[in-house]
Amino acid sequence: MTTEIKREKHIVDATGLSIGRVATQVAILLRGKHKPSYQPHIDVGDFVTVTNLSKMRITGKKDDQKVYHRNTGYPGGIRTESFQNLRVENPEKLMKMTVRKMLPATKLRSGMLKRLTVQ
Repeated sequence: MTTEIKREKHIVDATGLSIGRVATQVAILLRGKHKPSYQPHIDVGDFVTVTNLSKMRITGKKDDQKVYHRNTGYPGGIRTESFQNLRVENPEKLMKMTVRKMLPATKLRSGMLKRLTVQ
């Protein structure tokens, strides 16, 4: 019994919304939790496009204090990027990182992230 997954296209406008609010909305759509046919072990999510990231509202002191860390794997290879720098230079990467952390850390996550486009 095979049922075809019907994937819709959604456009999320980030104008005036905080990054967390947009990311949770996007994560729910990518995962398919808004559908009655949702099951956690099946990827039934939709395609999502996020627009107007430059008009997104930043709350609190994130611009001054928030820092993202990653490690290259070599000794002393920690790399840091500030929230403010990412927001100005690469808002697409910032949104994808935020949504990625809200999705489950399973084999399904990479497929869900492929359906996310940021403009």
